[in-house]
Amino acid sequence: MSRDAETSAPILPVLAQRWSPRSFDPTKSLTLADLTPAFEAARWAPSANNAQEWRFLVGFRGDSTFETMTANLSGWNASWAPTAGAIVVGMYEDDPENKARDYAPYDLGQAVAHFSVQAHADGLFVHQAAGFERDAMALAFNLPETWKPFVVFAVGHLGAPELLNETLQAREIAPRVRRPLDETVFTGPFPSA
Repeated sequence: MSRDAETSAPILPVLAQRWSPRSFDPTKSLTLADLTPAFEAARWAPSANNAQEWRFLVGFRGDSTFETMTANLSGWNASWAPTAGAIVVGMYEDDPENKARDYAPYDLGQAVAHFSVQAHADGLFVHQAAGFERDAMALAFNLPETWKPFVVFAVGHLGAPELLNETLQAREIAPRVRRPLDETVFTGPFPSA
């Protein structure tokens, strides 16, 4: 089954093919060396004033960091993410005295996007999620007060949809859809409601 996006204009194949599965192969492991190219891509993401105000904490399935991370996932994420080869917490530095840091969450998002595209180019899959206990994660890893966990993402090799429960299985194989481009990009005022 092809998961390639049906685009209205040609885009890079790695972007058209990138998607966010919930089923990861629980028999395949990852190492830091496997993720180094993706972290390198994230390192070179643009940031306001070149502040590079993002950091990543990574746990690999089977280690205590991974176990702590999965224990702090919430909702559906707690059911599917533990089969991934790695879990990554993306965080940004918040500094109320530095107005340039207003862009820190945006810059973190760019870094995660760069990571995702590189990981996909390397044959891995990434699923980003917001469902986790941020305060508990910060406490568990002794993060300084200025560092804010903002996103978690699972990374791994693609697993079969049948590894998921019925509800998630249906979501895994559902057609990929996006709002049409003409409802996303405007060249003037927004249309009247």
